[in-house]
Amino acid sequence: MQQLLNAGNSGTPLHIMEKSSYSLWLTKQAQSVQAWLQQIDFTGEGLALMPSFSTDQEGKLAQAIFVVEDASHYFACGDLITKLPIGQYLLEAAPEHQQAICFAWLVGAYKFSAYKTNQQEKSLASLAVNKQALVDNAIKYAEATALVRDLVNTPASDMMPVNLGDTAQYLAETFGGAVQQIIGDELLVNNYPTIHAVGRASVNQPRLIDLTWGNSDHPRVTLVGKGVCFDSGGLDLKPAAGMRNMKKDMGGSAHVLGLAQLIMSYQLPINLRVLIPAVENAVSNNAMRPGDVITTRKGLTVEIDNTDAEGRLVLGDALCEASQDKPELIIDFATLTGAMRVALGTELPGFFSTSDEVAAGITAAGSKISDPVWRMPLYSPYNDLFKSAIADMTNCSAGPFGGAITAALYLEKFVSEGIDWVHFDVMAFNVRALAGRPLGGEAFGIRAVFDYLQARYNP
Repeated sequence: MQQLLNAGNSGTPLHIMEKSSYSLWLTKQAQSVQAWLQQIDFTGEGLALMPSFSTDQEGKLAQAIFVVEDASHYFACGDLITKLPIGQYLLEAAPEHQQAICFAWLVGAYKFSAYKTNQQEKSLASLAVNKQALVDNAIKYAEATALVRDLVNTPASDMMPVNLGDTAQYLAETFGGAVQQIIGDELLVNNYPTIHAVGRASVNQPRLIDLTWGNSDHPRVTLVGKGVCFDSGGLDLKPAAGMRNMKKDMGGSAHVLGLAQLIMSYQLPINLRVLIPAVENAVSNNAMRPGDVITTRKGLTVEIDNTDAEGRLVLGDALCEASQDKPELIIDFATLTGAMRVALGTELPGFFSTSDEVAAGITAAGSKISDPVWRMPLYSPYNDLFKSAIADMTNCSAGPFGGAITAALYLEKFVSEGIDWVHFDVMAFNVRALAGRPLGGEAFGIRAVFDYLQARYNP
């Protein structure tokens, strides 16, 4: 990304402004500029390229202007890098807009082409900004976003539990952390029965990935990510349409790895732990069955009502483990329910929290950086919907309504009292292309959470 964004003072001027500022800007320009914009019918919206009118530079690009509704939106300039002619540009924009523009510049360049053959990579323009800190920040945020996108976009054939473990190991080696993995039948020996039950039918062995980083004297923060690398639904098999994009069901693990990369790259003063229960929910003669009863790590017995409600099972064991060392905060990410998509659509991630203060802080942080999140209620009366005749509880509620809430209530049972907990239910996938946000894997909420953590632990 360094070749796309750099700290410098040279390049073709690129003026980025809001529509409300365009008229005033235009009155300050030379008559030749005003005449040219009028000639090309530029109405003060979008991109305009300005040729040089001097004799020695005639016909060459002199400057570019890009006018948007809200230049502080972190994706407003998301398509700009692909629209400009190749060359280096020098950013001219209001200081309060520059961080958003730099981020959008980089994420707009993202393309997942690992499986394309005989494809020539298109050269892109570069942008110079006169502040190194802006460049560094934009690169860190964009690289974390790209990591999430890459992990989700990778086909399940190349993104199984072992591959998630390799990614965690790479991050640990890069930033000075450590990784331990509990694999296969070792999960039973070490009392992670639901992770094993969900993943045992696959030839790709289930595992619990445990990444640690930071100073043990710093406050403990633990991230938990659902790592269902492919979800067939198990014996309660999904229909073809529902299974088509289930490579993205490890999106929660991708989110916590991207968030962990941000935390470590900024050296936040926290004692970080990342737990990823990584499995494939497959079909075989030893697959988990509807009606089975599993004793969880916490000791609660769970009757399996539906094998396609597997994410909460693997998260339950991981959240129980996360509670063992009593962190100040546990945050989990999961592609958990279609019900959340019905409630909020695919582009607004919902979250639940046991702390009003933490919830308000994350929401406010997301609003500032165009990473919106929406708090949902942990409505405790719905706990009655988990009643089982033969076990402590079932793994899903008796009816179809309030599915995102009941899934969150299930997870809450595995978090120890007194620990602040946040649960994100995310899509992890763009179903339509927007500026800076192509079809496919997407990071939702990690910038909001990181900015909250940064304000809390490194103000």
